[in-house]
Amino acid sequence: MSLTNETLTVKGLAQLGLDDVSHLHYQLSPAELTSQTLQRNEGVLNDTGALCINTGTFTGRCPQDKFIVKDALTESSVDWNNFNIAIEEKHFIQLKKKVLTYLKAKDEVWVRDAIACADPVYKLNVRVINEHPSSNLFCYNMFIRPTEEELDGFTPDWHVIQAPGFKANPAIDGVPHENFAIVSFTYKTILIGGTGYTGEMKKGIFTVLNFVLPHEQGVLSMHCSANKGEAGDVAIFFGLSGTGKTTLSADPARELIGDDEHGWTNDSIFNFEGGCYAKCIDLSAEKEPEIYHAIRPGALVENVGFEPNSNKINFADKTITENTRVSYPLDFIPNASKPSIGGLPKNIFFLTCDAFGVLPPISKLSPGQAMYQFISGYTAKVAGTETGITEPKTTFSACFGAPFFPLHPGKYADMLGKKMKEQDVNVWLVNTGWSGGAYGVGKRIKLAYTRAMIAAALNGALENVNYETHPVFGIMIPKSCPDVPTEILHPRSTWADKVAYDAQCNRLAKLFTENFKKYAAGVSEEILSSAPLVN
Repeated sequence: MSLTNETLTVKGLAQLGLDDVSHLHYQLSPAELTSQTLQRNEGVLNDTGALCINTGTFTGRCPQDKFIVKDALTESSVDWNNFNIAIEEKHFIQLKKKVLTYLKAKDEVWVRDAIACADPVYKLNVRVINEHPSSNLFCYNMFIRPTEEELDGFTPDWHVIQAPGFKANPAIDGVPHENFAIVSFTYKTILIGGTGYTGEMKKGIFTVLNFVLPHEQGVLSMHCSANKGEAGDVAIFFGLSGTGKTTLSADPARELIGDDEHGWTNDSIFNFEGGCYAKCIDLSAEKEPEIYHAIRPGALVENVGFEPNSNKINFADKTITENTRVSYPLDFIPNASKPSIGGLPKNIFFLTCDAFGVLPPISKLSPGQAMYQFISGYTAKVAGTETGITEPKTTFSACFGAPFFPLHPGKYADMLGKKMKEQDVNVWLVNTGWSGGAYGVGKRIKLAYTRAMIAAALNGALENVNYETHPVFGIMIPKSCPDVPTEILHPRSTWADKVAYDAQCNRLAKLFTENFKKYAAGVSEEILSSAPLVN
């Protein structure tokens, strides 16, 4: 719908200076937004009816161009580091004025009122202002869609103002490049310019919740997927890209609560979002049927290539980026939980793809070890595809999502440890990577075995088996697991050269301890004592 001047005033948009925009589109349907995108030649339909766009120069987030306004509210509470980068308030105010002036001069602007947080106790009213209809469709998919009753008298708690076509002037605007994403907790505004990558909006609100919920409301915010069984038992899956977070949480026997962002209260787990933003690279109906079949009318697909002379997506095409994505509402998934809320978790899984071949395929963690691994946020990938390069490359990302967490990682880890102990939650470290040697020598652990181990943890089959302690990492390794060969459970036994395993294990332990030095001053002795032993 288009807004009248009277409605503009009621909605609070006139005060932003948007009352001069010729066509201010409000709360349009996916079909309308898709149609407008096609009319503007900003996208095409694929053979299943999904809207496909190119996000331009930026096909992913730019962590070094994401800023938090440093002021009285944030100066002593934010953990300022390479991801939480400060910007002066005067630069934010200056850029906000420029962006609104830029949007005011447009013939069309798109506005959407939406909600973050499925738990009504913690819901955040979000108003999004977009330069393009496809960006507004992304927000329809990813945020929770208000009812008509909720839209009546809707008052935004936060604004997201996104203008991909606006470019900053680094010489005077206080930013290093033309693109930027700035969060102001005082002005409750996320300002995005110079980039068309839609994920900046989603992760901007996630950053807000990662500050507000733990710091002000005592809720642990998490970068994780979550599902629940028929008995209501909830499982949480943490993991960086490529570790299997989405794949392993998508279980036809369990309801999906959400695939990326959640909060943990004293009595529930709840989704922050109303949709999924899934990777598409090498997607197939066989491997990930839920995502594959979600690519239909209403979905927004980003930066994919097509089969020659057709509108059929080539999911293997990396010409534009490896970070091809699709956003769609959560109800596009057949077994999605409605509402996207579950009870307290019984099991937590930390997923890592260990290309060093050192960690067990599954192991049980003490609370101290869980907090240590949580802060470490470890995975290791193959360094590259050039001839002869087979050395694994480590990635450590605190809380399994460092760029989105404004507080010190120790704050989130302490909350996790407290909840684990109070609610008697099992925590498992699951290696979805290599066994029998590092990449180039060993083999990738079979997905069927990983699924069997997670199933055994969920159904209690690992409660009454014997365990042995890993000599370096101190984690507990089950000596048996249903439907999994016993010989693969202890990683050292899978290596032909035991001395080489010991050396590789010690090397990985050193990488862990070296990485952890930057967090040591802000964590408890229980966490520090859970570090691996280095020879």
